[in-house]
Amino acid sequence: MGKSRNPRRRRAAPETVVENVDGGRAELVPDRERARAWTLLIDGAPQSHVDLDDPAHLSFEYQRRLGHVVDLLAPPGRPVRAVHLGGGAFTLARYVAATRPRSTQQVVERDAALVQLVRRELPLDPNARIRVRSADARAGLAKVPDGWADLVVADVFSGARTPAHLTSAEFLDDVRRALAPGGVYAANLADGPPLAHLRGQIATAAARFAELALVADPAVLRGRRFGNAVLVASDRPLPVAELTRRAACDPHPGRVEHGKALTDLAGGAAPVTDGAAVASPAPPPSVFG
Repeated sequence: MGKSRNPRRRRAAPETVVENVDGGRAELVPDRERARAWTLLIDGAPQSHVDLDDPAHLSFEYQRRLGHVVDLLAPPGRPVRAVHLGGGAFTLARYVAATRPRSTQQVVERDAALVQLVRRELPLDPNARIRVRSADARAGLAKVPDGWADLVVADVFSGARTPAHLTSAEFLDDVRRALAPGGVYAANLADGPPLAHLRGQIATAAARFAELALVADPAVLRGRRFGNAVLVASDRPLPVAELTRRAACDPHPGRVEHGKALTDLAGGAAPVTDGAAVASPAPPPSVFG
């Protein structure tokens, strides 16, 4: 038998993985610039970006802002206990595991088929202490022991909208119950003009937490376009100055609002209750076009 003339074959480029999950049509699209990085889309809407070779790399601007919250939560490298409501591709849980080894984390993701897809195609580090539970976010949060979490992150979207039952003061009451004293809550919100949803979420968090900050693109805060905003809340003083510096230095610079400016942004909105809660607005088609 003759030897192959090309014993070192060039590895074939990865192909997009498409699969129907509970929440719609999931696509895992390979990143052409990073060898083992992927973007998760659900019904065409980008959800997560993961680099398996470098889980500390955060590509999406809102994920970078959540990463800043993680970085400022405790001294560098100190393990934390984190609850992630909404799993996607487990991007932030991977980030915490990479930057704070020995952290203990719980991920609650309602879409069981999506969890199976991500576990199969984008496996978690077996040494990471990450437990994934397929359940509704609020039901999963209810099972977290009192005072267990240093950090609770809410990043839940169904059909590109945050479900109504995850926008209320009663929901935040359970977040507070699960948080340890001085713990931090961070939520990825999405809204556009006239920012009614965002104003209501600021007012709701202000009714439950002593300290708030909001990180977003200035154009979003001015009501000029639809986009993401990261709301951060705690009963301890937040590292606003350092968060402001880091957000301003991002590839897509963000602005941090807090104190009176954030109260003014809320514009007198009333806190949201379970009885009046509605889902966040759907993004315009041009957002993902």
